[in-house]
Amino acid sequence: MVLLHGRNGDALRASRQVVTPLAVRSFRPLAPWVLVGLAGLAAFVVLAAWQPAGGAESSICLFRRATGVPCPGCGLTRAFAALAKGHFSQAFAFHPFAYLIALEALAGYLGWGWFVLKGRDWPERWSSRIGPLATGHIAALLALWLGRLATGTLPW
Repeated sequence: MVLLHGRNGDALRASRQVVTPLAVRSFRPLAPWVLVGLAGLAAFVVLAAWQPAGGAESSICLFRRATGVPCPGCGLTRAFAALAKGHFSQAFAFHPFAYLIALEALAGYLGWGWFVLKGRDWPERWSSRIGPLATGHIAALLALWLGRLATGTLPW
């Protein structure tokens, strides 16, 4: 506060405000979103550069190594690597759900960013739908896996 003296000697109070051309606000809420985005970008670059080795013996899947049977997610890493390289038909052959999972991850990330930028919380009604959506995804993933096991159409 700054005291100013008026014409008749009365002390007037005036607040001193610093005016900046742009309102500066905290970017702290954006930090997790930016870090996740950078991690996703790094994963994309690694997958684009990665050349997967030939067969099941070089698989990174622990279930596959322990049991000798491909897991429901087997082929997803290779599918994401193919997507990162722009080999879309090859990605579908590795795992048909790669497109769906990639699009949902991107939509979730962009939605999260939008809510962070607006300073809002994630809507509770959306959070309540994640459980049933995840259950449906797991059921579809298991159904696809069983169908591919029965028909012998797994990627390797």
